[in-house]
Amino acid sequence: MRAEQAADVFSLNDSSSLRRGRAIEEWSAFILLTLASAVVALPFLWMISTSLKPDVRAVYVFPPQWIPSPVTWENYLIAWRAAPFERYLVNSVFVATTVTLLQVLNGCLAAYVFARIVFPGRDLLFLLFLAVLMIPGQVTVVPIYIMMSQLGWLNSYWALIVPFAATAFGTFLLRQSFLSVPAELADAAIIDGANHPQILRHVMLPLSKPMLITFGLLSFNWRWNDYFWVLIMTSSDTMRTLPVGIVAMRAGEDGGSKWHILMAATVIVIFPILTLFVIAQRYFVEGIARTGLKG
Repeated sequence: MRAEQAADVFSLNDSSSLRRGRAIEEWSAFILLTLASAVVALPFLWMISTSLKPDVRAVYVFPPQWIPSPVTWENYLIAWRAAPFERYLVNSVFVATTVTLLQVLNGCLAAYVFARIVFPGRDLLFLLFLAVLMIPGQVTVVPIYIMMSQLGWLNSYWALIVPFAATAFGTFLLRQSFLSVPAELADAAIIDGANHPQILRHVMLPLSKPMLITFGLLSFNWRWNDYFWVLIMTSSDTMRTLPVGIVAMRAGEDGGSKWHILMAATVIVIFPILTLFVIAQRYFVEGIARTGLKG
């Protein structure tokens, strides 16, 4: 009897120790994540705060003033009128949307071939496809620039869109997603008389929706925020996108000293990306979680 009582006491002590250990782990993780979130969020919050300050002197006040007094919403209107942002916005939306659609389309077709169609040399060809990811982008700038120049595409939408119409990274992501779809579903579709385009459309794409949205968001974000490529391929305001437009505004007369106006312009640029992420974050997180599946 005493032995049973002692065993019960030890069991209670072990369970309480486990609960304490689990609680310590959870609180430690919570504190670390809170600190990491603060490090990420503080620059963004400071940017918003700066964009609402009445003048540049308020930016340099010490200690820093996080809540502007007064709040100056007019800064956004001034920033919008300081450069041809309407044209920059149209260019950014058109280029980012077109490239995203082309990359998703080409990525889906190539990924389906590599995932579901067996042919001689498929794995070797896919390996060569992945080898493109190992080549730094800077290596290809000069050859592509010469090619665009010879085609007469400099300072045009062609130069901003065509070089990015296909992507090895997107093909890899979508192939991994297609491989995670049970082969029995595709076999059943074949028995029902479906061909490859129908299998892709009615089986693969619906079951890979999170990955499609994830890749679409990543692709749109990369093209939206692209600065270097647009800078070297364009030479006029009519073809500039928002990131290049902000830098041109920064280099303009007195632009470097008007931080409150520059921060307002920056908020305008990143607002569409934040909006897209908020709308699709559930699919984005699910797509990222599925990236490492069967391959």
